[in-house]
Amino acid sequence: MNQATAPHAESREAQQELTFDEALQMAVELHRNNQLDGAVQLYQRLLQAVPAHPDVLHLLGMAHHQMGRSDEGVRLIEQAIEAQPDYAGYFNNLGNIYMSRGEVAKAMGAYQQAVELDRDNADLHNNLGALHKAQRQFDEAHAAYERAIAIDPRHVRAHNNLGLLYAAKGDRTGAISYYIKALELLPGDSSARRLLGTTYYAMGRIADAGEVYRQWLAQEPDHPTARHMYAACTGDGVPERAPDDYVEQAFDHFAESFESVLNERLNYQAPQLCADMMARHLPPPQRQFVMLDAGCGTGLCGPLMAPWAKMLAGVDLSKGMLDRAQTKGVYGDLYKAELTEFLHLSPRQWDVVLSADTLCYFGDLSKVIHEAGASLKPGGTLIFTVEALSDEAGLPHQIQPHGRYAHHRQHLIEVLSAADLNLLDMEAVVLREEGGKPVNGWLIAARQLG
Repeated sequence: MNQATAPHAESREAQQELTFDEALQMAVELHRNNQLDGAVQLYQRLLQAVPAHPDVLHLLGMAHHQMGRSDEGVRLIEQAIEAQPDYAGYFNNLGNIYMSRGEVAKAMGAYQQAVELDRDNADLHNNLGALHKAQRQFDEAHAAYERAIAIDPRHVRAHNNLGLLYAAKGDRTGAISYYIKALELLPGDSSARRLLGTTYYAMGRIADAGEVYRQWLAQEPDHPTARHMYAACTGDGVPERAPDDYVEQAFDHFAESFESVLNERLNYQAPQLCADMMARHLPPPQRQFVMLDAGCGTGLCGPLMAPWAKMLAGVDLSKGMLDRAQTKGVYGDLYKAELTEFLHLSPRQWDVVLSADTLCYFGDLSKVIHEAGASLKPGGTLIFTVEALSDEAGLPHQIQPHGRYAHHRQHLIEVLSAADLNLLDMEAVVLREEGGKPVNGWLIAARQLG
C-alpha cells in the first residue's frame, strides 16, 4: 500500500474516534514527510468537517504550491487570510509563494503586511530584507537584516544574508566577516560554511576554501557538499563525476532561488544559446519531435523547446528542481533519475536530446555521451553545453574549484566520434558570469548517424 494513503486504511470506527486536532496533526505529519497526496486528502476531509478553517486552508494551500499548483495555493491562503486576517504567518507564506513565482510587488505587499502584524518577529524582517535585496534596494535590505539581528542577535540566517548583501555590493571581505560570525553563533551551520568556502574560491583564495571544507569534513565526514568541494579545491579524491547525493542536495537547496540567481546575478545564457543552436540545425518548429530536456532543472529550457515538441520530457536528480519545472506547464513527463542510467534505459527513443549546463557535472564524458547517442533515434540530434578547459591545462577534463568540470575541445570531438555522433557545430561561447568573470564554454550540436 502506498505510504501516503496508509492512514485511510484504518477502520471506519478508528477514523470516527479521531478528534479534529488529532486528524489535523496526522495530516501535518504527512505534509512534513512530503507525503503530499495523503496530506491533501486529509486536509480536504477536515475542511468538509469544518469549512473555512483558516489553518487547514493555509496548510492545504502550501501543499498545493509544493505540488506545482501555485494558483490554487494562493487562492486557498487568501481564503485563510479572509477567515483570520490578523495572523502574520499566512501573509508570510503568501509572500514566499509570490517570491518563488517572481511576482515581486505582490510578495512585497504580503511581507510588509506580515511585519505590520508582528513587528518583533526577526524571521519576518529577514524575509523582507531578502526581498529588498532581490530588488537591489540594498539600503532597505541592510536595515531589515539589522532589525532582525536587533530583535534576535543570534539570528544566523540574518547574518548569512548580510554576508550575501555585502557580496552583492562587491565587498567580499565584509561578506566573510558575517559568515564567520554566523559560524561563531552556530558552528555547524552548513549555509555559512558553504558561503564562506564559495567566497574564498571566488576571491582566488583556493587554499582557504579548501581549509573551510577540510574543517567541515572533519565534523561531518559524510556531508556530500563538504566532500565534493574539498576534492574540487584540493584535487584530493576527485570523483569521476559529481556524486548523486551532492547534486541532489545542492540543487534541492538552490531550487527556490535558482532562476533569480542565474538570470539576475550571473547573466545566464545557456538555455538561449541551446535554443539558437536548435534553430540552426532543426527544421522550423511544428511540434514534430519527441524531445528530452536532459538535466532540466527548473525548466528554463522547456518553453524554448516546446515549439518543436510533439512530446517533451525532462529528467533531473533534484526533486526540488522538478517541482519548479512542473510549474512551467510544458513537460509531458518529468523523471527523477541519474542522467546516464536514464539514457541507458531509453534506447532509440528521442528525436532531440538537449542538455544545458548539466554535463559540466561529469568528468570523462565518454559514457554519458555514448548513452545519449544510443538514446537518439536514427538521425536524432544532441545539443549540449560544457565549460571550456584551456589548452594550457594539458588534460581532457578537470574539476574546477567551484565544483564543476571543464572539458577540452579535443575530448569532446573524441567522445562524439566514439559514440557514432556526427559533429555538426561547435561554438565557443560565454555561458554565464561568475565572480565577475565570464565562464567560457562550448556549445555543441551532433547528429546520430543511425
